[in-house]
Amino acid sequence: MDEELKYSTIPLAERMRPVTLDDFVGQQHLLGPGAVIRKMIESGNMSSFILWGPPGCGKTTLARIIAHTLDREFYTLSAVTSGVKDVREVIAKASSGRMFNAHGAPILFIDEIHRFNKSQQDALLGAVENGVVVLIGATTENPSFEVISPLLSRCRVYVFKSLEVNDLNILLNRALERDTELKALNISVSETEALFRFSGGDGRKLLNILELVVMNQISAKEIVINNKVVTDTLQENIALYDKNGEQHYDIISAFIKSMRGSDPNGAIYWMARMLAGGEDPLFIARRMLILASEDVGLANPNAALLAQSCFDAVHQVGMPEARIILAETCIYLATSPKSNSAYMAIDSALEAVEKGTPLPVPLHLRNAPTSLMKDLGYAKDYKYAHAYEGNFVDQEFLPDEIKGTQFYNPGDNAKENPIRERLKRLWGDKYKY
Repeated sequence: MDEELKYSTIPLAERMRPVTLDDFVGQQHLLGPGAVIRKMIESGNMSSFILWGPPGCGKTTLARIIAHTLDREFYTLSAVTSGVKDVREVIAKASSGRMFNAHGAPILFIDEIHRFNKSQQDALLGAVENGVVVLIGATTENPSFEVISPLLSRCRVYVFKSLEVNDLNILLNRALERDTELKALNISVSETEALFRFSGGDGRKLLNILELVVMNQISAKEIVINNKVVTDTLQENIALYDKNGEQHYDIISAFIKSMRGSDPNGAIYWMARMLAGGEDPLFIARRMLILASEDVGLANPNAALLAQSCFDAVHQVGMPEARIILAETCIYLATSPKSNSAYMAIDSALEAVEKGTPLPVPLHLRNAPTSLMKDLGYAKDYKYAHAYEGNFVDQEFLPDEIKGTQFYNPGDNAKENPIRERLKRLWGDKYKY
């Protein structure tokens, strides 16, 4: 028999799917000792939740592990292929067997829950609220945009992260050491950088690439895995590599980076690729709205207004006409001046808040609605800016422990250069504008 025919038809990623919590790799902030989801599993008191994170980080696997660990019935639906009828049928099954569920309510896992429309989500509400099922949803999109408020209020949202290099290394070694098919081959791994880079923190993609590289050399006496082999293999087999839409997120990344890099030609090309591939126009519009604030920012504040108008218009108009609205906004954002100063400012401030202890509000900035508070010095010595020339007076607005800290650094562009000059004039040497 030909050697290639002996290789399993079950994908490596499926063969290596963990079945216990101890075998699960990554997401220690949620599954490590004492972490919130682990505590729920260990107590057996499961509540409904939504897992929000990139593909290939274990959302589906965790749902299966929870059902297996707690010995509960497990139902699964895909929001891409399931309708209201399917939802109601699953809920009816769960409800009819409720009295026989000695181990607790069944787990209902819904993949791509952000693709459920309002009527589909409404169909879930009663069952989740009444405890007929424990809902575990998985989404790669911010659930606050797509999940209706009544359902969202009944579910906690937990953020899954892309896998780190150490996580990917564990998955790689585990596959080579435990998989029956791979163990039977003579595989030599001398470099892993390309494997990890192309996987992009996606565990499933890592195993798919590994399997593709192995299959490409299946008849060789020694299967070599290094950076060149991995790169060459993916370039030669790009169609096979993308057979399950693996390039989907790469194209989105190229789209965003083209706009950020001020290339309207690259941006419109990648947008066309997404539209031709059936991407949701609202997804594209939402990504541009984020970019308008994150990358164009204060260099052109009107960009966020246009991006919001684009989102609303696409929602109202739909395809195919929406393509023109999307293209106009895409070109506008790509050709706009860029600044990430606001993005950097809020992240810098959040980092200061998270790393330090909560600092008290200076007395002169505190609210003083009662006489007792006034006696304690609340609002004392506060200077009302409008009472001074130019509507400005020099006073401290940060806690003493961090006074002089500069979170906002104006970008070098036509809109923010005047801001920098004004702040210099007002604050002198206090901040390094």
